[in-house]
Order: sequence, then structure tokens, then C-alpha cells
Amino acid sequence: MQLQLGDRSHDVTSRALIMGILRHPSDPSSGHGEVRSLDHLHRQAEQLVAEGADVLDVGGPSPGAGAGVSEQEELDCVVPAVEALHQRFEVPLSCDTSRASVARAAYGAGAVVANDRSGFADPDYLAVAAAAGATVITTHVGVATVAEVAASLAKRGRSAEAAGLPPTRIVIDAGLDLGKTWRQSIALLRGSSVLAGLGYPLCLSASNATFLGTLLDLGTEERREASHAAHAIGVIGGCRILRAHDVRGARRVADVVAALVGDEVSRG
Repeated sequence: MQLQLGDRSHDVTSRALIMGILRHPSDPSSGHGEVRSLDHLHRQAEQLVAEGADVLDVGGPSPGAGAGVSEQEELDCVVPAVEALHQRFEVPLSCDTSRASVARAAYGAGAVVANDRSGFADPDYLAVAAAAGATVITTHVGVATVAEVAASLAKRGRSAEAAGLPPTRIVIDAGLDLGKTWRQSIALLRGSSVLAGLGYPLCLSASNATFLGTLLDLGTEERREASHAAHAIGVIGGCRILRAHDVRGARRVADVVAALVGDEVSRG
């Protein structure tokens, strides 16, 4: 299986990529605060790249775009961050947004991936991605069974292909925790092979997840090892992007699973 990120093609048949999570900068309208936040972002990025991040994910002022965040606020927060990171780092950059206008601006600033949680509700989203030669991640939100999530993501994948994106530029994510009960998130993690069987690269967002905390009665800062276990299960099930806070740990988990399981990992 191939995954294209910008002008790079990655063989993810057996090797999972690690997407390092960057916390969004503080409100860029506050002068010196913007400088401090971008400096902090650079330091975060340097650490994640040194730890083995294959992709850097730049979040907006709230998870995804939309409720409570205006278009201009999102642009003011995301675009300067993407531009600054693009000038300093060669790793591909991802932008978390459901607005086509923000995705377009992020592509112009250097991003090559955009993550949508709305089911491509913005009618221009896919056309903008196709025109930019970008990759999209479509993340499921809401209560659903494994079969329902698979059907929804398959439909979105077909929509993206119809808009001109090849399967190598379409990534799917089950959206663990996002509008789901902790039991549903566990079922989706266990059902990773079903989602991987759709034929698109599968992203796993289980790092420090709430469902792990609920299952094991762990606070957010206590979930590192639980996240590693979830990543191992995901990679064995066919996940090929691990969206992680602890990049070094995720990289080691992915490499160990690939080394130990071998051909079983490549089959997903």
C-alpha cells in the first residue's frame, strides 16, 4: 500500500508512519504572544522530528473547524503556524480543518494534508484538495458500530475519488472518542482490520484517548503505556498512521510490531 504526502510516496505495506501532534499556537492577535507561541511550536516540532515523526499535525484553535470559531480566527491561528513550520522543516505538514477556505490557505502556506471531521460538508473541500495535489484524512464523528463507521468512511472515500483524488491520497480515521462511547471506541480499535480492508490508508488516533482512561481509570498524563498498547493493536490490525503525542514511543512500538509480526502486519 502506498501513501502520498505532497511529492513523496511512502510504502506503508508494513511500516506505519508516525504523525506528531502539535498543540496550536495561542491567539495570534496578541503581538508578543504570537512570537512566543511560534517559538514554542518550533521547539515542539524540533523535538517531534528528532524523535522520528514522519508528519506534523497542526491543530486549529479547537478540535476541527466550526462551532465557536470563526473562519478568520481559524485562518489567523493555523496559517502562520503552517507557514513558519514549512520554512524550517522538511517533514510533511497536516492541517486539522473542515473548511475549504482554511485548507486552501494552509496548502498555500506549505501543508500537504488536511483532516476533515465533517464528512466533507464543505462542498469545495475535495475540489480544493484535488487542485492542490493534497491528501485528505476523513475522520468519523458520532455514535456508530464498526459496520456503520466502515460504510460511512467507504462512502467518503468514493466521494474523494470521484472528486479526483487517488486512493493513495485518501486516509480514513475511525474517530475514536469522537462522539462515541468508550466501549464503541474499543470495538473500533479491535475492528481496525475491517476498516483497513476498505483499501485506504488507515489512521489511528488513540494517543492519550479518553476511552483508555475510562477502561483503566487513568488520568491523561498516565496513559502513555496504554497508548502504546493501543498502537500495537492498531498496527497489527492494519493502521498505517499513528497520530501520537509520544512520537518516540509510537515509533518504537510500530517498529517492534513490524519486526516481530512481519508478513502478518503487511496483510493487516
